[in-house]
Amino acid sequence: MKSIQKGFTLIELMIVVAIIGILAAVALPQYQNYTKKSKFTEVINLADAYKTDIGLCAQMNDNTLTSCSAGASGAGWVIKSAVAPTVGYVKSITVAGGGTIQATAISSNGLAGETYLLTPSATAAGVTWDIGTSSCKTVTSGAIC
Repeated sequence: MKSIQKGFTLIELMIVVAIIGILAAVALPQYQNYTKKSKFTEVINLADAYKTDIGLCAQMNDNTLTSCSAGASGAGWVIKSAVAPTVGYVKSITVAGGGTIQATAISSNGLAGETYLLTPSATAAGVTWDIGTSSCKTVTSGAIC
């Protein structure tokens, strides 16, 4: 008489567990990087708010950025003062002479104080931005900006 197989063999179950383990080993670091990027988005968004102010400053000053720093103002434009938010993932935002914006993340909740540095270049066509030496580009698990 033939016996009918019911259920799974031990080998089949071990193969399934191994596959799930491999998938988890790949997915977990990707998920951690994803959550780090989503937290750093707040830093980027707050820094981007300053870009409009600096663009107006450059436009009103014949495409020169020398007077475009935190707290500067003129006819029809004002650059916000440097901030140190008390909530969220942003530690500080500063605007140096020449319109360079530096936003720094906090050093907790998965972030390690990464910086987001925006350097402007004014031309007749407008202001272009470079994130050149930002430390958020060189994070070990992958760039977060």
